[in-house]
Amino acid sequence: MSRICQITGKKPITGHRVSHSNIKTKRRFLPNLQVKKFYIPEEDRWVVLKVSSKAIRIINKKGITNALKEARAKGYLK
Repeated sequence: MSRICQITGKKPITGHRVSHSNIKTKRRFLPNLQVKKFYIPEEDRWVVLKVSSKAIRIINKKGITNALKEARAKGYLK
């Protein structure tokens, strides 16, 4: 699976690793992804999502149903 959050759409970005002598080499900044199981009471089922730590906070704040609805509207989730 790809390293993309299913709620926020966060994905790896690139940058430079900078040494003490200021030599720059390419590196990747990876999102903090977790595989979590969430219960949806309206559908009476569990879903497994690959989400970032930021997305877990969003789900706690808005609720899983609203978070999934917004992710589908933005195209992050099928």
